[in-house]
Amino acid sequence: MPLRRNGVVLRDVTEDDFAQIQPIYAHHVLHGAASFEEIPPDVAEMRSRFAALKAKNMPYMAAVEDGRILGYAYAGPYRTRPAYRYTVEDSIYLLPDQAGKGLGKLLLSEIIARCTAQGFRQMIAIIGDSNNAGSINLHRALGFAMIGTFPAVGFKFGRWIDSVLMQKALGPGQGSLPE
Repeated sequence: MPLRRNGVVLRDVTEDDFAQIQPIYAHHVLHGAASFEEIPPDVAEMRSRFAALKAKNMPYMAAVEDGRILGYAYAGPYRTRPAYRYTVEDSIYLLPDQAGKGLGKLLLSEIIARCTAQGFRQMIAIIGDSNNAGSINLHRALGFAMIGTFPAVGFKFGRWIDSVLMQKALGPGQGSLPE
């Protein structure tokens, strides 16, 4: 069911949304270090990635205003090995003109709530570029703790780029065993 906040509708992404989602991601691939991809995937590849996440019942949300997708966020498995099955990794991408308006917080808050309701115990943020203050501050504001920085693990745009690792406990976090 869609949620309405501040004139923006948060809703589940559908396959039809990728004509708008792909250019948002392509912008970040081509102009930023949030993604370490260097060639933007096409719509078909993004739909394939979406289908893999939906098959695992992972949340994938869009923020929409007047039919225009302003940004999107999703959670996916942190790692594929079975012992990581209660840990997810979040991703958020916004149109460039939407940064700093609270939209990322709106999207990530809903992704956190959905992952918690599904019984996940930890959420990991792997943030490209230690200079990405917007993403680091967003995650910090929503309760993520700074775990560390992997210096110079990516090379893009002719420079070495760090990865910042942040983590948030969901539900009981490190508490009792899951049911």
